[in-house]
Formats: sequence, structure tokens, C-alpha cells
Amino acid sequence: MTSPSSRVSQRIGSIAESATMAVDAKAKALKAAGEDVIGFGAGEPDFPTPEHIVEAAAAATRDPKNHRYTPAAGLPELREVIAEKTTRDSGYQAEASQVLVTNGGKQAVYASLAALVNPGDEVLVPAPYWTTYPEAIKLAGGVPRDVFAGPEQDYKVTIDQLEAARTERTTAMLFVSPSNPTGSVYSPEETAAIGRWAAEQGLWVITDEIYEKLTYDGTPFTSIASIPELAEQVVILSGVAKTYAMTGWRVGWMVGPADIVKAATTLQTHLTSNVANVSQRAALAALTGPSEPIENMREAFDRRRTTIVSKLNEIAGFSTPTPKGAFYAYPDVRQALGRDIAGRTPTTSAELAEIILEEAKVAVVPGEAFGPSGYLRLSYALGDEDLVRGVERIRDLLGSA
Repeated sequence: MTSPSSRVSQRIGSIAESATMAVDAKAKALKAAGEDVIGFGAGEPDFPTPEHIVEAAAAATRDPKNHRYTPAAGLPELREVIAEKTTRDSGYQAEASQVLVTNGGKQAVYASLAALVNPGDEVLVPAPYWTTYPEAIKLAGGVPRDVFAGPEQDYKVTIDQLEAARTERTTAMLFVSPSNPTGSVYSPEETAAIGRWAAEQGLWVITDEIYEKLTYDGTPFTSIASIPELAEQVVILSGVAKTYAMTGWRVGWMVGPADIVKAATTLQTHLTSNVANVSQRAALAALTGPSEPIENMREAFDRRRTTIVSKLNEIAGFSTPTPKGAFYAYPDVRQALGRDIAGRTPTTSAELAEIILEEAKVAVVPGEAFGPSGYLRLSYALGDEDLVRGVERIRDLLGSA
């Protein structure tokens, strides 16, 4: 008789569920059970999708042409707009034929890796990393190689670290700026240097730019794809989820050399076909519509960023670098470990996160989801009042610095 553990394929059975989604699901389950839980887990803007985008989608539902299959690679007009946006914002000359519209950013991550990675290929993954990257690499048959940079480096890896991790089996690297989970942003100089290094080593670069519009303190966004030497060995990933408060609409994309995008498109013809047309029409409205709602959201995130860093640094054992982008804070909590907290002594950030949820009713994501233990990720994409209440609950539990 087949045992339950062997009923699932080794390939699928070996991957871990999304830790951020798991934390968010647990927080929502507790809320549904009547608990007053404040969730810092999911990276999801708390704003509604801007009205002009919703109206465009509503109109699209009434147009019969959107009730049918459309090209698997995406609506031609949306691909054209994405190509223009990429050329303008990322400094990468793109044509519509170099764009694949995907079912959210996660599918773009997997599609790009599936198109580029052969079994046994190693992919450099700067850490702390978004929890999906290593699993997507493994699904594609590759081997993730973590390159960790701590808070003393503002969570940004150096060329020396990348070079030390590179082997003869290394074929690609991920580059994420602004970063999930840390909010760190590489400077134009740092970005250019890493891009030139990757080009010299003949590595593919997969750059996730979904937070490109969310930078603060005058910090510029610089796309590594703008480095001329990388033109034929770079793939850009992005989407509308974060900037336009459209996480549930599920529209992402990848942009890169035509042969790679064509291969990923072929995969999509068998996997999902086209993204829902109404969502694509909404994305088109997002990319071509007014920018004021986006700037209003960015300003709110900036305000919350200042508040959360200040309040986190009031907590005993917490040290939080100031993020320059995205909407995450990533405190170093190693000094909070090994202490008695409500009768328990956590030795890992996973144990600390569990205590915080159970005792303070606050959901945070432990560093183990993104690399080494000793850190927590808190999304500040939630209301100002909940943000303050949540961090103060943690402070009341752990004590003041």
C-alpha cells in the first residue's frame, strides 16, 4: 500500500509553503475566532484599488471581447504599455514582443527561472530574501545559494560576497532593490558595480522591481537592467500589486530578451493561458492613469515608516535600520533572544514570533522565512492606528530599551 507521504511527488513535497502567507492566514483565523489580532505579516497595501482602475475593470466586464480567450502572452495594448514603461523607468530598451503578462508577480518569478535554469544550476540569492525565491529556484531544478548581508551592511550584499559564493555551476543571480523583506535600496553606484560584475561573469540577472515606485528620503531607484553590458542577460520582473494596491487582481510581468520571453510564454500556454482579461484591462488603466493616488499611498507609507522604526527601536533588544524603500521594517532581534518572556525563553526568532503572537496578539514574520534566524519582518502596510497599537503591544511584552 502506498504510504501517505509518498503520494505527493518529491519535487512538490520538498518545497515549503509561503511563510508570509502562513502567518497572515493564522492571524486572519484568530481574528475570525474573535481574537483582537494585529497583523504585520502580509505585504499587502491596506488601501482600496484607486477608483479609476476599478471603473475600467467594471467597463471591461460588459465588453464581450473580454469574455473570450486572448493571447497567452497578454493583451497586445498592455504589453505595449509595459514595454514603454520598462524603457522609461528601467532604462532597458524593450519591445512588446519582449513582455509576458503573468498571473501575479509570483508566476513571473517562476516563469523566468523555469526558462533560464537547468537541473543543478546554482542561483545566487542575496539574503535576507523574499520567501518564494528559493522555492521557485528548486521547482525549476536549480540550487539556491544564499549570500547573507546583515544590518551592519544595511542588508546589502557586496561583490566580494557574491564572488565568494560563485562556483563553476553558478549561472544566475537574483537582484532585488527596493528589497522585500528589508526595505533596503542599492545606490546607483552599488547597482552598476554589481551589474558589471555579473556581466563579466556571464551570469543571468533576474531583477525584481515590483517596489520601484516606493522609495523615500529622496533615494533614487536604479534598475540593474540599465547597465548596457547586461542587455542580453537580464530579466525584469514587476507587476501592479504593490504600487497600485492591486494584490488581488493578479497581474505581473516579465521583460527580457525575446527568446527567453518566448520560452516562458510557451510554458504559460500550457500552464494558465492568458491572465483574466478584466484584470489586464485594470492593469492597463493603472499604468496609463493619474499618478496622484499612487503618490498619496507612498506618502502614507513614508509616514508609517518613520513611526514604526522609531517605535521598534524603543523595544528592548530590537535594533532597526531605517528602510529606504518598499513597506517593510526588518529589526535585528538577536539581543531579545535568550531572555525570559512571559515565562518562556526564546532562542530563535521563530520562537520569539510565536510568543509575540500568543501573548501580545501581534503577528510578525520570523527571520527564518527569509534567511538566518535573529530577525523579524513587519509590514507597515496597515492602518496608522493598528501600527502604533501593534508595536506598543510588543514593547509592553518585551519591555522598553
